[in-house]
Amino acid sequence: MRKFKFGVDTFIWSEVFTEEDLWVIAKADELGFEVIDFAVAHPDTFPVEQVKAELAKTDLIPVTTTTLGLDTNPISPDPAIRAAALAHMKLMVDVSKELGATISGGVNYAGWGYITRKMKTKQEWAWGVENMRQVCEYARETYPELTIVVECVNRFETHFLNTALEAVEFCKAVGTDNIKVHLDCFHMSHEESNFVDPVKLCGKKYLGYVHVNENQRGIPGTGMVNFHDFFNALEDIDYDGYCVIESFDPNFEELAGNCAIWRRFCETGEELAVRGLENLARIADEVDARREPGPGLQLAD
Repeated sequence: MRKFKFGVDTFIWSEVFTEEDLWVIAKADELGFEVIDFAVAHPDTFPVEQVKAELAKTDLIPVTTTTLGLDTNPISPDPAIRAAALAHMKLMVDVSKELGATISGGVNYAGWGYITRKMKTKQEWAWGVENMRQVCEYARETYPELTIVVECVNRFETHFLNTALEAVEFCKAVGTDNIKVHLDCFHMSHEESNFVDPVKLCGKKYLGYVHVNENQRGIPGTGMVNFHDFFNALEDIDYDGYCVIESFDPNFEELAGNCAIWRRFCETGEELAVRGLENLARIADEVDARREPGPGLQLAD
């Protein structure tokens, strides 16, 4: 029987979460999600206190994610930019602590969209590891309940961490016990050979968070991602974390442009999330039904 919980990302409704988007919290709860992933673009201006108040009215479990940019890039040759990345990530730890989020993920190890047009170098690896180690040590000192998870994404968005294997090796290089891997089925559909081996490679030790997105970023369960195999693999490793739907409205000009979203899959992002949850819950039930012994099967103690 599955232990993971389904959630939704605030990107479904808002490109940059502000006080005007507080209503999203009650809406996510009303729609039947158990987890809400706050996409935090600017941790220094994120409305922490107001979000805490709205969360207290629900049973939602909070998660935080962020995306570093060209001016907050941990693998930049510019030490000032690397320092800005560290400051951003320390703020993410602080925001997570205030919200009670025990998972903080995203593209938090390199500037999103920063691509050198070459393979990553030993120097970039060293910069990235050093920066993340400082983040994890800060988290361990100030909020030991938090796990930092690194999202491996496709080759068109970074040259640094594209596969589960690279992400696991990065975690090992950082060397702290509060860093794990963030898998996203959309990116896996570009970079992995299947949806089982990366889960098994991470195992329970290193898999910390999951985004259940379709290969074309449409409604989960309507594309090429084999969620049956994926959920079965999650159950094989006894994954008890969160599976969150993340997509973007084409009206979000900057985000949709960066993610190359040129068509609508639904009238609204909310419709995509609702229909996606229905599909994923059904598929997860089917996986559970196949894993459970039939009524006529007798098993020894």
